[in-house]
Amino acid sequence: MSPLVFALLAIVCVGAAGLALMPSLLGPSRADKRIKALRGDIQANRRENSAARSRDIRRKSIQEALKSQSALVEKRKRRVPLQDQIFQAGMKISRNDFVRNQVIAGVVLFAVCFLLQVPLLFAAVFGVAGGYLLPKMYLGHRRKRFQSKFLDELPNAVEAIVRGVKAGLPLNDSMRVVAREVKEPVKSEFQRVLDQQAVGKSMSEAVTILFDRVPLPEVNFFVVVITVQQQAGGNLSEALGNLSRVLRNRKKMKAKVKAMSSEAKASAGIIGSLPFIVAVLVTLTTPSYLLPLVETPVGMFWLGIATLLMATGVFVMNRMVQFDF
Repeated sequence: MSPLVFALLAIVCVGAAGLALMPSLLGPSRADKRIKALRGDIQANRRENSAARSRDIRRKSIQEALKSQSALVEKRKRRVPLQDQIFQAGMKISRNDFVRNQVIAGVVLFAVCFLLQVPLLFAAVFGVAGGYLLPKMYLGHRRKRFQSKFLDELPNAVEAIVRGVKAGLPLNDSMRVVAREVKEPVKSEFQRVLDQQAVGKSMSEAVTILFDRVPLPEVNFFVVVITVQQQAGGNLSEALGNLSRVLRNRKKMKAKVKAMSSEAKASAGIIGSLPFIVAVLVTLTTPSYLLPLVETPVGMFWLGIATLLMATGVFVMNRMVQFDF
């Protein structure tokens, strides 16, 4: 074989080797770049799918928590038993003791009416009605006063929990600070939550005792925030901070409504007291003028009708100045 052929073969081999080494010298090929891009897209899609699944799981857990809390609220809206009313008023007597006090009040009122020579039938009616209504009115007054005191101190308790969480304390320790430093009745109620946890209940289960004690929307907001955070996670300090602002705004709104409705309440008080004031003045000037009203059966009948109408009017005017938020 001639030297020319050997030279051509050598040139061909060197060219083939150069073509084989050229991609490594020039960097990755388009195919490699495309494979890396596809791998990056697959990883990005996996991250997006994982984030979407996490969002769906969290959304479902939040929906379940809200649904369970809504069911609890609907249950509380039904007719509240007497023992629960006593519990919500912060009283420590039993249901049987309260019924016994109702009977005693009715007997005392009947005896007073009998000593005042009120006809026996009307004395019995006044005794039964007074024995049932007067203790119930006292119970309702105690219940509203307890709830009002609780709501006045609840924003301070929530802010104390927010400060504790931002400082790095666990939720239990923040609640323990509230149970030690805030005013009553919030202090005792948060201690009850901690006691429930001490016997093995979770935070979401123990905190519902607050709503059992004080069935108000503000307390329900707090229970929902704690329950959702325990089940789905999230920024607890931010959620409680927003809740604290909402509670203070609602408190300001209630104070504004109370100031605006004070004129109507004063008018209702004046109108309701006018018949009694007129009756006292007429009796002082002309003692015998109103005697047929209390000495004759017809007068007693119309006196009872007037009392019933007065009570209805006072009830209607009282409901007109009550506002729910």
